[in-house]
Amino acid sequence: MFPLSHLLKSFVRTGTLKVVDADGKVHVFSGAPGPKVTMRLTDRSLYHKLFLNPELHAGEAYMDGRLSFEEGSTLRDFLTLFSMNRIALGTYPLQKMLRSVSRGLKRFQQANPVGKAQQNVAHHYDLGNDFYKLFLDEGMQYSCAYFINDDDTLEQAQRNKLRLIASKLQLKPGLKVLDIGSGWGDLALYLAAMEDVDVTGVTLSKEQHALSNEKARRAGLSHRVRFELLDYRKLDQHFDRIVSVGMFEHVGVHHYGEFFAKINALLSDDGLMVLHSIGHMSPPGTASPWLRKYIFPGAYSPALSEVFPIVENASLWVTDLEFLRVHYAKTLAHWHQRFEANRAAIAALYDERFCRMWEFYLVSAEMMFRTGSQLVFHMQLARKRDAAPIVRDYITDLQRHYRAQEGERLAVLTQPPAATVVEG
Repeated sequence: MFPLSHLLKSFVRTGTLKVVDADGKVHVFSGAPGPKVTMRLTDRSLYHKLFLNPELHAGEAYMDGRLSFEEGSTLRDFLTLFSMNRIALGTYPLQKMLRSVSRGLKRFQQANPVGKAQQNVAHHYDLGNDFYKLFLDEGMQYSCAYFINDDDTLEQAQRNKLRLIASKLQLKPGLKVLDIGSGWGDLALYLAAMEDVDVTGVTLSKEQHALSNEKARRAGLSHRVRFELLDYRKLDQHFDRIVSVGMFEHVGVHHYGEFFAKINALLSDDGLMVLHSIGHMSPPGTASPWLRKYIFPGAYSPALSEVFPIVENASLWVTDLEFLRVHYAKTLAHWHQRFEANRAAIAALYDERFCRMWEFYLVSAEMMFRTGSQLVFHMQLARKRDAAPIVRDYITDLQRHYRAQEGERLAVLTQPPAATVVEG
C-alpha cells in the first residue's frame, strides 16, 4: 500500500484508522485516543490516488463504492476522524506543495464572471425543487439556521434566522429592499409580511425563480415582492436595505472588489446591508477539490482577512459583526437526517451514486462546522457610521417584537390569497 501508508502514518494523530487493502491485508494507523474507523479499499489504484490527492479521491471512491466501511464504522466516523486530523494532513510535504499550487490557481478556480456564474449556480441549485423539498424545511431555506434552543425543530430554527436578519435590517414602512441570491423566496416573503416594505429578489437559478414568484402570488404579496432571474451586477437602482444570505460563497475572492463596490453603488446614503456568509477562522486557503468538482463549482468560503480589506477599500462601515459558530453543524445534521429518511425517493429521482455523493457532502460539511474551521458570519454594512443605532440592543428588542407578531402576520404565507372580485 506504499506510498499511502507513509502518508497515513503522518496523518493519523488522533484516533485509529484500520485499512483493509485490496488484497485483504490489514494496516493500522493510530494516534492519541479518538474515533476508531475500519475502511476497506477494493481498488489498488487508490493507493497512489489517495496519496496524491486524498480530499478529491476519497469522495470519488466512496461515491463509486471502491471505498467502504466495516466493523460498525460509518462515513460519519471516517469524516470525523478526517476533520480532526486535517491540520496534520496539511503538514505533509507533498500535500503542502499541492496546496501551494492550488492557492496559485484560485483566480481560475473561483472565476464567476457574468454568465459563468449562472452556469455554476445551475449545476447545484437547478437539480429540481422536488429534490430539495425532500430534506429542507417547509420554506426551503438552504442556508444556516439559528438554534435558540437545542431542541428547536429545523422549521423553528430557520424562522429564528429570518427573524434575526430582519431585526438587523431595521425595517420601516415604505423601504425598498434588495435580496441578492434570494433562494426559494422565504426571506423576502418574511420581510414583506412583517413590515410594509417593497422587496426585489434576484437569483440565477431558474428553478428558484419560478417557485419564488409562485409563492409570492399564492401569498397575495406579488404587488410588493418580486423575483428576477438576474445577476446582481446588472442592477442600477438604489435600495434602502440590502440582504444577501448564502450567496457570497459563490462570488470568488477575485470578485470581492466588484461585489462590495456594487453594494456601495446600490445602497442609499442612510441604507443598511446584512451579509450572511460562510467563512472560516483560519488563514486563507482553497476550497476542497472534491466539493469544487461535484457540488459547488466556483465556490469558496473566505477567511475574514480576505473580506475586511476589500470592505475598507469600498468605503463601507462595518456597523455590526456576529458569528454563528455551531449553528450550521446543527442545520446540516437535520438536513442529513431528512435526506436519509427520504433516500429511496432521492435514489428514484437520480441514483445511488448521487445519494452517496450527497451523503458525503452533507456529512463532510457538518464536520467542518463541528470540528473544523468553518463558521458563519453576519456582517452589517453601511455608507454612514450612524445608519444603525449605536447600541445593539435594538436587535434583541426587534426579535421579541417580531416573534409576538408572527402568528398574525405570517398567516398570509400559509393561506391562499383572497379571490379577486370582478365587477361588471
